[in-house]
Amino acid sequence: MDDPRECHVAGGIRMNIRTNNHWRDFVYRWDVPAEILESQFDYQDENDTYDGFIHYKGHWYHLDQFLCISPGAPDEFGQWQGYSADSYFSGVLVRISDNGEQYQIATYIS
Repeated sequence: MDDPRECHVAGGIRMNIRTNNHWRDFVYRWDVPAEILESQFDYQDENDTYDGFIHYKGHWYHLDQFLCISPGAPDEFGQWQGYSADSYFSGVLVRISDNGEQYQIATYIS
C-alpha cells in the first residue's frame, strides 16, 4: 500500500509524493517486450543499454529518461536522485541502490 506524504513547497503549492519504499530489481533489455523496445526505445543501441529498465504503473522507463535532481529542486526531492516529468505538475522520482542493482520509485503531484 502506498504511503502518501503531503508537502508544502515555495509559493504555498502542495506536493504529494507517493511511494511504498520497496526496492525493486531493474529489468533487463531481453525481458522488455519487443514492441515496447521498438516503439519507445528505438533510439538506444542494444549493445549499450542492456539493463536499467523500469516498469511502473503500466509505463516503461529507462534510466536515461531521468534527469538528476538539481540543487534548486524542491526540498522534498532531496532524498531522490532523479526525476522524469509527466507534466509541469507531476512525474516520477527514482532512487538507486548503492550497488546500482535496484531502485525505489515514487510519483509526485503538485
